Amino acid sequence: MLKSARKQEKDDEGRMPLLDHLRELRNRLLKAVLAIVVVTIVAAFFQKEIYDFLLRPLLESVGCKDGVVVAVNGKPCALLKTNTLLAPFTNALKVALMSGVLLATPVWLYQLWAFVAPGLHKGEKRYAYAFAVVGAPLFISGGYLAYAILPQTAEIMLGFSPDNVQNQIELDSYLDLLVRMVIVFGIAFELPLLLIALNMTGVVTGKRMLGWWRGMIVGLTAFAAIATPGGEPLSMLLLAGPLAFLYFVATGFSLLNDKRRNRNNPDAELGDDEASKLDLTPEPVGRVENVSSSRPALPGQNTGEADGPGSHRLNGYDDIT
Repeated sequence: MLKSARKQEKDDEGRMPLLDHLRELRNRLLKAVLAIVVVTIVAAFFQKEIYDFLLRPLLESVGCKDGVVVAVNGKPCALLKTNTLLAPFTNALKVALMSGVLLATPVWLYQLWAFVAPGLHKGEKRYAYAFAVVGAPLFISGGYLAYAILPQTAEIMLGFSPDNVQNQIELDSYLDLLVRMVIVFGIAFELPLLLIALNMTGVVTGKRMLGWWRGMIVGLTAFAAIATPGGEPLSMLLLAGPLAFLYFVATGFSLLNDKRRNRNNPDAELGDDEASKLDLTPEPVGRVENVSSSRPALPGQNTGEADGPGSHRLNGYDDIT
């Protein structure tokens, strides 16, 4: 059922009918979902270790001990709690699923790139593996950055609590926030791969990407301000800084790729409505051949018979032609 549609009809340029494209997309999605499900099942057997890892930054930064309201450092602290009978089960599923999506990143990133890669030239298809190899660490790095700034975010948010008020944080809401931050940060770190993919498929050039740098810096800063719940400048810069760096890395790679492509095809950057430059340099003329001017005589011309005195007509013809 998961047999690739490209193995049925091979084409050097990756061309397929629309139905085969849809079948290929279905197969790729099924493989990606299957990988996530398998990793999720495995992660379910390590719930305790995963819970300890996820809750450690919150408990160490703002966790209350021995029922106190204020922590040792004088700042407000919080207790984790669950409200319903089904909450522990749903939270366990949520943790396992988040682990499955995160740890199966190399698989579903490869499936995504493998669906797009046949549209490239043969020499560029080898980047499919590099896409998955580089994309997975980027996604995990973004998720870990969200995990690392969570203690600062928690301290800032609890700093708005009134005095002598005990903060009780629902475990499911904390996990929702953590999952949302991990996914958003992880996807944001895939920005350079998206730009590189657009450049390699000829959608955007490195020169155009470089011209976007002012708007991209403003946009990435605004995105970082929205993505960090606390709105604290340090957390915002911790996200905006790496994103800006990755954007310039992708731009540099695209410029080098365009330079390599232009060496093989000078007209690669021309639009559909742009004409290529013509070489108008005059070429030397070769040896001129002599052409005989003699023409075959028409009927009656050899006799010199005229139609009458002073006539320029010969046998009814105005001239020799």
